[in-house]
Amino acid sequence: MATFTAINCKHQSGGAMRGTLDYVSQEKKTRWGDAKLVTGHNCVPQSAYTEMLTTKQRFRKTDGRQFYHFVQSFAEDDPITPAEANAIGLELAQREFPGFEVVIATHIDTNHIHNHLVVNSVSCINGKKLHQSADDLLAHRQANDEICMAHGLSVLEQPEKQSKMKRMKPGEYQAGLYADSWKLDLVQTINDVLEYAGRKDEFIDGMEREGYQVTWTDTRKHITFTCPNGRRCRDSSLHDETFLKENMEALFAYREVVGFQGEYSEPDIGWLGEASQGLLQLGKQLEQDADLPPLPAPPVWTDSKLRRREALKKLAHGQKLSHDSHSQGMSMY
Repeated sequence: MATFTAINCKHQSGGAMRGTLDYVSQEKKTRWGDAKLVTGHNCVPQSAYTEMLTTKQRFRKTDGRQFYHFVQSFAEDDPITPAEANAIGLELAQREFPGFEVVIATHIDTNHIHNHLVVNSVSCINGKKLHQSADDLLAHRQANDEICMAHGLSVLEQPEKQSKMKRMKPGEYQAGLYADSWKLDLVQTINDVLEYAGRKDEFIDGMEREGYQVTWTDTRKHITFTCPNGRRCRDSSLHDETFLKENMEALFAYREVVGFQGEYSEPDIGWLGEASQGLLQLGKQLEQDADLPPLPAPPVWTDSKLRRREALKKLAHGQKLSHDSHSQGMSMY
């Protein structure tokens, strides 16, 4: 079902706006045949950053909030092509942000087509600042529903509530095996963001750009993800110990040591994989050369697909999984 979500962009600067525009316009996410599905409302996509910046300077409103970022998602079974999705995103931008510069980028690299809308915070018509409240977001969602229904698409009638059941629902096991569930979409998004995130803050920013909120604090045992559809999911519920908080922290510690850059080639098994065998040796050598803290001990990985399949089977039968650091594997209790 079609949804419209506001992304909480905590970092508000010209650089953050440029980074968001570059991110949503990536070739690998927006290329569909011979077409690149990036369009502009009141601006040209290729020069959108310069146009948005010029608008702020012209009206002398260069401080404060720089931009807004929204995600418009469509259901997997909706009869819609990528080109149609982009046209619907443009229609929504024209209706809801008539006097503002907006870039609409359609991403087709996940199981569901979705649009990213990046909106300038200053009107290019009269210089007024765009302010958004909960009521404004509700109005955007209503407009989105009306547009989508006019195109024969399904809409979300009521916000979904997180189930308190521990046992997997009927069909979720098969859905997990065939990558046909919101949880598997979350896993795929995490994997995509980990391709370029070298630090924890870069990972959180990347997830937020995809419409996911991340709660990751020192005082909480788990990382909690809030999906675009409103569902919340802990790291321990992702059927793969790779994404547990302690293992993600080990990953970013490793990347900091090796000077990770985006698109770095990772081992096939897990995110540390076979490279973890030399992680402690590397850490000891660096400790001798410089006064650096010791790296965390890496986990021992089993075959990724087999691990996920076995975890899904256990969860399907209502058995709880935990990560046992002594056995270095998954255990039930």
